[in-house]
Amino acid sequence: MKRLNIALLTGGDSSEREIAIQSAGQIAAALDTEKYDVTIVDLHGRDWHHTSPDGRVWQVDKNDFSITIEGRKRCFDYALIIIHGTPGENGRLQGYLDMMGVPYSSCSMTSSVLTFDKVTTKRTVAGRGIRLARDLFVQRGDRIDTEAVIRELGLPLFVKPNASGSSFGVTKVKSPDELLPAVERAFAESDGVLIEEFIPGREMACGMLVASGREYLFPITEIVPGKEFFDYEAKYTAGASEELTPADITPEVQAELNRMTREAYRACRCSGVVRVDFIVPPTGSPCMIEINSIPGMSAGSIVPKQARCMGMSLGELYDLIIADTCRK
Repeated sequence: MKRLNIALLTGGDSSEREIAIQSAGQIAAALDTEKYDVTIVDLHGRDWHHTSPDGRVWQVDKNDFSITIEGRKRCFDYALIIIHGTPGENGRLQGYLDMMGVPYSSCSMTSSVLTFDKVTTKRTVAGRGIRLARDLFVQRGDRIDTEAVIRELGLPLFVKPNASGSSFGVTKVKSPDELLPAVERAFAESDGVLIEEFIPGREMACGMLVASGREYLFPITEIVPGKEFFDYEAKYTAGASEELTPADITPEVQAELNRMTREAYRACRCSGVVRVDFIVPPTGSPCMIEINSIPGMSAGSIVPKQARCMGMSLGELYDLIIADTCRK
């Protein structure tokens, strides 16, 4: 049986670059070498290259999405995207692959553009029975009236880059004088900034996959950060947070989180595996935080743990994704 030539695309140009490279290593080790011939390709700006075990670097020909190693040209049959941020999570890479006629593992270009933009995601899922935090959206050059913002949203509140991941540039603002510096930090990561009301509660991460007509709702994970919220350090520093899978929640809360995850997945026209994050307050409905269209797959990432909890290895997870997207 001919093996599928897979380009495992990683790296990227965002602050999450190193996390993506770690995730790619995990996936490459998990894939069945009898089914797949995997080439890890690091994307950094215009430089798309593969580094061989002996340290030599081989460039990808972007004219036909191929690579020539030791005089042997290999055209890739499939792209497995594990890039957080630009260009893998914001739709740019998907647009290129669509033009090349190469199937890929993630959401489509349209869905990726939509889910990477936090305010657009919120406007898309609104009206589908999904609770959302009240917010104000600001762009560069907008005048920010601190008193009006706090009057509208209260304190504390969250300031977030509109298009970024891994909590880079996110600040929990507790006093009026912290607001404008927090906005400036967020602008370092994105051209738009989302200011949201603070909703106290427990943070839950819900993984979902649709493949071959079957819906997989993964066991829900509760995230218990050692810090005030689940920032970059809490996500990627060993021991900085606790992740409980499956979460200790009532059947009613689980059913509601599953319903909202399904609604968000469908509304944003997602495909492949995604992770939808929520806050579950002491009373009232869960509140959706965001959708991660290319969730982390490193050793410490949530979705691989959820898959293992339901008896599925990382290799089996990607078998499902690859088979489904190749058929499409």
